[in-house]
Amino acid sequence: MHSPVLILFDIDGTLTTGGPARAAFQLALEETYGTAGPIATHDFSGKTDPRITRELLTAAGRRPRDIEAGLPRFWTRYLCELEARIDGHPVTVLPGVHELIAALAAREDVHLGLVTGNVAGGARLKLLSARLWHHFPVGGFGSDHEVRNELPRVALDRASVHWGRAFRGSDAVIVGDTPRDVACGKAVGATTVAVATGRFTRTQLLDTEADRVLPDLADTTAAIEALTAPTPLNSPPHDT
Repeated sequence: MHSPVLILFDIDGTLTTGGPARAAFQLALEETYGTAGPIATHDFSGKTDPRITRELLTAAGRRPRDIEAGLPRFWTRYLCELEARIDGHPVTVLPGVHELIAALAAREDVHLGLVTGNVAGGARLKLLSARLWHHFPVGGFGSDHEVRNELPRVALDRASVHWGRAFRGSDAVIVGDTPRDVACGKAVGATTVAVATGRFTRTQLLDTEADRVLPDLADTTAAIEALTAPTPLNSPPHDT
């Protein structure tokens, strides 16, 4: 019997879209630092929340030591604002996601987890809103490390403890909608599956040399095949 595969999902643009996170982020920045920087035009895609925070405040001219000093208050305010707003402005679950996650969770040869730039508290609130949180017992989060490429290792370590067996990068599949998702998977030798449900097109995602590229997760059968089929060494990217 083959060892279970560990499938690690991104959240924003992969499982869900929308919700009040950006508004909560902006308000918390303004309350803590007096500015949200160029948040209206800033590219959040594939970045960790701590990196986004640092980029916005640096662009606004805040000094590194002042940024650091305000972070505890900022994260508390952000999570409070997100929790207060999310019931009235819930996230939208992308097509096919509920069906896919339920089907994967029912399989004995699959374990589920997260690799997301969200801080852990933000990930929890978003996925509670989406009715998905209970499917993901482990993860690597933006609150674990500012550098996204470090997060798969965190998730692998937590999975090893949770399921009582060692997980290596080659035992994992990283699923996301940005080139940074693909890059973090490649950093640990994981299989990478990119989905064109965010701001990047299938062509752009093929350029990342992801092992597989899907248009979306709406076709449960096709998605399961892409996520669980073995990937030969040095195989070319596959557009599914």
